[in-house]
Amino acid sequence: MGLGELLVDLSRLLADPAKNAASIYAMLEANAGLAEFEVARFYVADAMTADVAERLKSVDPRERVAAVDLVRLVCPRTSAAKLLRSVIKDPDPTVRKRARATVRRMMITDVALKDPRFKPSPWARGPFAPGAYNPSGWSFGVYGRKQTGSADRGALGAKGLPLLEGADDVARLVGLADGKALRRFMRPGSASGSGYVEFDVPKATGGARRIAAPRAPLRRAQRVILDQILAKVPAHDAAHGFVRGRSTVTNAEPHVGRAIVMKLDLVDFFPSVHYRRVVGLFEQLGYPTEAASALAGLCTWRPKLGDGAVAWPGVLPQGAPTSPAITNLVCRRLDARLSALAKKMGGVYTRYADDLTFSFPAEPERIGRFLWWVDQIALQEGFVENTKKRRVLRRSAQQRVTGVVVNEHPAIPRKDRRRIKAVLANVKKNGLAAEARGNPDFEAWLHGWVAYATMVQPALGARFAAALAGVAP
Repeated sequence: MGLGELLVDLSRLLADPAKNAASIYAMLEANAGLAEFEVARFYVADAMTADVAERLKSVDPRERVAAVDLVRLVCPRTSAAKLLRSVIKDPDPTVRKRARATVRRMMITDVALKDPRFKPSPWARGPFAPGAYNPSGWSFGVYGRKQTGSADRGALGAKGLPLLEGADDVARLVGLADGKALRRFMRPGSASGSGYVEFDVPKATGGARRIAAPRAPLRRAQRVILDQILAKVPAHDAAHGFVRGRSTVTNAEPHVGRAIVMKLDLVDFFPSVHYRRVVGLFEQLGYPTEAASALAGLCTWRPKLGDGAVAWPGVLPQGAPTSPAITNLVCRRLDARLSALAKKMGGVYTRYADDLTFSFPAEPERIGRFLWWVDQIALQEGFVENTKKRRVLRRSAQQRVTGVVVNEHPAIPRKDRRRIKAVLANVKKNGLAAEARGNPDFEAWLHGWVAYATMVQPALGARFAAALAGVAP
């Protein structure tokens, strides 16, 4: 088939790209040897890149492998580089290997931070030459390692952590007889007999988020791990999410009255922390591999795929009580590096879960270069920035950080203030029961809003509380 015939057939199929995706990919694959194939690739890129990007997010590593092959067929180099960088360090070795092979085949030369573990050779070239400026970076937790020997009693004792040598000790810590009893908590999927249930919750931006929540017995075991181990290890000072004594308000306060505020977001924050990274965290605390593996197994979840296969390695589930604390500890070096970068540029940095915020008293020079460094550090530390959610806010516009307006002082957004004032006025006029309109949670919702207002703006919250106290039931 010549290029002209190929483009005519593709034009017909692109009338409904979602329905004809399989035929489009098959036609491109069959004609990949054409000298003018680059023209066909550009022709379908706009219509098919989003589909390929969605396939790369699949929990099934086989789907991700297939999607990497589609990148070569569909995407020009610039788009391909953006998509492949998220799977260059994929926890699945087959996906990782295929992604790196595709980078070489497409001759993508992405300039990225050095991997400081290696001294670059003067003759080393290519997209993955050790020590060069390339996407190899650090690969924390991607490659498993075996730590033999006993627990580090000194390190554990200094942190006040329980001494655990193996799976039996972990089982007794969480109230079970022995290590064999842990296996029922580590069953994959969410069917009857597994440790998790799955359900969807709506996203504020539209769509749904899939939540894997532990069942009661596993949740109790995770609570023990949280209270006895994770809560005793301090997070970095820049971390404000899920840290006792810190909140969205403490996360916003360092950015009050700044000339410029930058907000960034990390993609798939919890799932980015997989089983091997969690094992590495517990090993770093001083536990031997057997105990660390048992602890990581209790804190991660392996999805079961449609054909009964199990995705490996497991990842942090969004509904587990241990997941926020683990991500905060995994991010300690990320927080340290980004704090140092912000300080070097005269700014400050805070993180609330997957929300990164930087602010500066004056607009820094070369903002693009600064954001490139942030993006590269995140990538080295095992996270990918969602560049679509990147925001640069100047003082002339509303600067909002984790829901708090910080232009002059911590404040609730005007729209929300007016809404609560209107609700309180109606409640005062008509009574709680009338305004609830049958909603049993209305009173609790209103008290929660008043408490939040008190936390953000104490004087305003006091007025709201006084208004609420005087209403009729």
